[in-house]
Amino acid sequence: MLNLFCYSGLNFQDLIVRQGAIDSPPKTPFILGFECAGEIEQVGEGVTNLKVGDQVVALPEYRAWAELVAVPAQYVYVLPEGMSALDAVAITTNYVVAYLLLFEMANLTPNKSLLVHSAGGGVGQAVAQLAKTVENVTVFGVCSKSKHEALKANNNNIDHLLERGSDYTSEVRKITPDGVDIVLDCLCGEECNRGYNLLKPMGRYILYGSSNIVTGETKSFFSAARAWWQVDKVSPIKLFDENKSLAGLNLRHLLFQHGRADTVRRAVDRVFALWTDGKVKPLVDSTWALEDVGEAMQKMHDRKNIGKLVLDPSLEPKPKPATPAKGKSGKDKKPAKESSEEKKDKETKEEDKKTENGDKNGEEVTNGSDEESKEKEKESS
Repeated sequence: MLNLFCYSGLNFQDLIVRQGAIDSPPKTPFILGFECAGEIEQVGEGVTNLKVGDQVVALPEYRAWAELVAVPAQYVYVLPEGMSALDAVAITTNYVVAYLLLFEMANLTPNKSLLVHSAGGGVGQAVAQLAKTVENVTVFGVCSKSKHEALKANNNNIDHLLERGSDYTSEVRKITPDGVDIVLDCLCGEECNRGYNLLKPMGRYILYGSSNIVTGETKSFFSAARAWWQVDKVSPIKLFDENKSLAGLNLRHLLFQHGRADTVRRAVDRVFALWTDGKVKPLVDSTWALEDVGEAMQKMHDRKNIGKLVLDPSLEPKPKPATPAKGKSGKDKKPAKESSEEKKDKETKEEDKKTENGDKNGEEVTNGSDEESKEKEKESS
């Protein structure tokens, strides 16, 4: 086990966990987060390949959103020279997922074409960059229209940007009538059917997420059921007849349930080598204080981020606007009503004050009259 002082990455899987839509969620209370990077502060017994002071990135199962994190050594990776902790959390999970999708599962080779959903997100950008390390690969990216201009201005690696929610399959076929060789889908639901139908013979459809089930602020049985219902049940005979493949990738299961830490480590090493060679560069959308994680998650929930969201424990939280005190009902508190005794005392004090002021005024008037009489007496004498 290692103790790390760290940055943390924010991933869409964190949203799914927060809503309770993940399989086998941990018992509450627990700490979210699957990715962190920083400096080793302490090394456990039996760890020989790591030491205090090493700069590393780690992929724990939960508990990453903290200043200090304890992680088993098999899920910790030493950073290459020159890579900062910020770069590490921006690159590791997203680019490892993208690398496994493209090169371990889709077998991407020159002259192929692929379509990726959520092209403006962290994994979508990683897929586009890694795909361009292979000669003559055409990338179609589907994302919100509001992100298109920003992506085009940011040295975009996507050849054809398509609008989410539109009839993008028709747009793809206008460019390549036969369809595409690879579809990478993180949405699920009806996109599964569209993606499968876009495949050429020998094409591969790979599901690596199910973000369509995250529609509201809480877990929605209706959204999950709709996503399941919209997916056609594909028979193996149909795959055989059409020469197509279906596959899936779940990095968390690969690491913690299937025991394939060595596979992930090879992918990490390869991604770090590509970063060292300058062939990939992570895109960071924004960094947030740990206290502002709710706002950061809302930005991801609303699909407004372009690139990676990062949590930095050294940042000060944003100042919160002052709000009036709330009562039990949640409404602004009203001034407390005066009791009858308090009201009576108040009225008595006001009457005493009026009387006192009247006496003073009377004295002033009387004094004035006496002085006038004395003046008249002097004149007459």
